[in-house]
Amino acid sequence: MEEELELVLNKYRSAGRILSEVRGGVIELVKEGSSLLEVAEFVENGIREKGGEPAFPCNISRNDEAAHATPSIDDKAVFGNDLVKIDIGVHIDGYIGDSAVTVDLSGNSEGLVSASEAALNEAIKIIHDGISTIEIGEVIENTMREHGYKPVVNLTGHGLMRYNSHAPPTIPNVKYEHGVILKENDVVAIEPFATAGAGKVVESGNAEIYSLIKAKPVRLREAKKLLEEIKKYQGLPFAKRWLPRERLDLALRTVKNTGALREYPVLREEEKGLVSQAEHTVIVKKDGCEVTTR
Repeated sequence: MEEELELVLNKYRSAGRILSEVRGGVIELVKEGSSLLEVAEFVENGIREKGGEPAFPCNISRNDEAAHATPSIDDKAVFGNDLVKIDIGVHIDGYIGDSAVTVDLSGNSEGLVSASEAALNEAIKIIHDGISTIEIGEVIENTMREHGYKPVVNLTGHGLMRYNSHAPPTIPNVKYEHGVILKENDVVAIEPFATAGAGKVVESGNAEIYSLIKAKPVRLREAKKLLEEIKKYQGLPFAKRWLPRERLDLALRTVKNTGALREYPVLREEEKGLVSQAEHTVIVKKDGCEVTTR
């Protein structure tokens, strides 16, 4: 049993190590005038070259975007004077590392970036076997407010399980009355989002990211082929741009209409406030935690 657990934890560690290497390389590519699509493909191809698989499409969210933004198939967008969040997921045999970093291309958001980074670091310091998620949320919220910013209340950290990138428990970014006790060897992603806006995100725009809920029968030939392609992601999120292009819009619409897919629209700050993000994956230990994605 212990050997089996260690084998699983080592897969989480391997995923985290690959993620750390890729994240280090991509930060240098996020510059004004660089292509968003090229950066996303650098991340995803880099993960595969190092022996992993993307646990979800590389998220590149700018300014008031907080999450779920990824380039489209022929995206021509380039970085400008932006606050850029790069959120990366890697899996080895379904075991996931999840980490995010904010790059300030404007040079005007140092305090906002520091708020999410400090909140993440303070949360990591207190994690151990037996801690409640109430305490983690309280530390994140207090740290952000000390820096003069608000947490985004409806975005959270989360558990990581095999082929499940958003598993229980929820790790709030504010203090809630009810929480969950973390146990030794739980694997969780701590993910503070800071803003000077309303402190809440709303869905906005079209989705470029999907996941399979449950396959359902379709008659269209292209839709059948598409469904077989989608099944290989085993329920993890995938990008529309990863899919075969043959009559793609029709095939995707056909599969969507069966209720088989979950869509991930871009999440934006409600008052269009800038958002920063910081995230690491940790394994809970008896007297602390092990950060797998540092």
